[in-house]
Amino acid sequence: MDALPAQIEDARIAAPTPTQDALRRRVIALAWPVISENFLHTMLGIVDTIMVAQLGPAALAGVGAAIQLMFFVISALSALSVGSSVLVAQAVGGHRPADAGRYAKQSLVWSVLLSIPLVLIGLLLARPAVSIFGMEPEVTNIGAAYFQVVMGTVVVLTLQMLGGGVLRGAGDSRTPMLITLFANVVNVVLTYGLIFGKLGMPELGAVGSAWGTFLSRLVGFVVLFYVMWRGVNGVSIRGIEGWRPDWSQARRLLRIGVPAATEQVLNSVAFLLFSITVARLGTLGLAAHRVALNALSISFLPGIGFAMAATALVGQSVGARSLAEARAIAAIATRWAAVWMGLIGLVFLFFAEAIIALFTPEPEVVRMGGAALRAIAFTQPFWAINFVQSGALRGTGNTQFPMIVGVAGMWTAVALGALILFTIGGGLTASWGAFLFTSPITAYLVVRRFRRATEQGAIAVVG
Repeated sequence: MDALPAQIEDARIAAPTPTQDALRRRVIALAWPVISENFLHTMLGIVDTIMVAQLGPAALAGVGAAIQLMFFVISALSALSVGSSVLVAQAVGGHRPADAGRYAKQSLVWSVLLSIPLVLIGLLLARPAVSIFGMEPEVTNIGAAYFQVVMGTVVVLTLQMLGGGVLRGAGDSRTPMLITLFANVVNVVLTYGLIFGKLGMPELGAVGSAWGTFLSRLVGFVVLFYVMWRGVNGVSIRGIEGWRPDWSQARRLLRIGVPAATEQVLNSVAFLLFSITVARLGTLGLAAHRVALNALSISFLPGIGFAMAATALVGQSVGARSLAEARAIAAIATRWAAVWMGLIGLVFLFFAEAIIALFTPEPEVVRMGGAALRAIAFTQPFWAINFVQSGALRGTGNTQFPMIVGVAGMWTAVALGALILFTIGGGLTASWGAFLFTSPITAYLVVRRFRRATEQGAIAVVG
């Protein structure tokens, strides 16, 4: 990683830092729409899960297995999203809107090109992929059919993720939130109609959930593309120039994005192996695991939201050559995320079964899922710190260290959880509880690395 040149170091010392109140307003103004947007994305999946659950545990487990595989695919395609967000943010902070627009165009182009082979592989290998969970044939058939649809349409989801990242890098998180809200309304109508054959639509069963989600995301991306074409804060994808694939631009995007994508891919593999291990508990155990993951994804929303805000705002501060401001922003975002996720942990602790019961009426699934939620209630503040400080590091251009720490922590927890499950038992409770041992360590490591980087000036100014 390149150290700051002398003139940047001088600016780092001399640049005035805005007041804490001003920085807090900037962080919250960018974070709350991101949290809301991610909540809406999560609700899209939750609404689908609730409707699919009405078809029985087999449908719930099959769709859950396919969604677990989709996390892996989406992670593989996230490199350009992370890279474009950081590059756009640093270009905006450095008052280079033309560069920001060029990065946005290239990220959209390369996302399509890189998606095509993955889509083909997914379509051809849907059934063998779902079969690795070792489920009953009926469950496997449902999961394979669902996976084929979502894999065939994954390009739209990737483009939607990229578009949101570009706008956030430009300092606008409100527009992606509103577009996602609109897409969710469309999703509820389409998914309900296509699962149960209502509103004049064909009855497709569990696979109707996949088609409804795809169509709603397609509508959302069309609106998002129009907004990017018009431009936000001087950043626009308008015009014919810059759309031809440029490998030099792709290298810049991938240099930042690949480590972050690798982290997500390896973490998805770890969770996939975790789910395969949990599948040994039977269909009810896997269904409880899937529902617990949905509830857990809600608890992550403040951490991910403030992490995305930290990435964009730290990136802008780095582009403006103000590392003192970057440190202050990261500290504010971390405190807010830790408070909110800590409160969610308390909710998990006291209302675990009631939360699981929102997804399914099956008593055994409620019991097992509730125990899993209680096991991870105490990890919430540590995960919040890890999310935000890793996001702040990515804003500086360093995506390698968060990858190393995040992957090591995840795989250690999954291996420990599997070891506990196979030796002393304990079901989902013992398996999920393994994360309590690793999360404090990973949180400490990323905090220390970000502090060192911003105090010593070891920042990669890209572009």
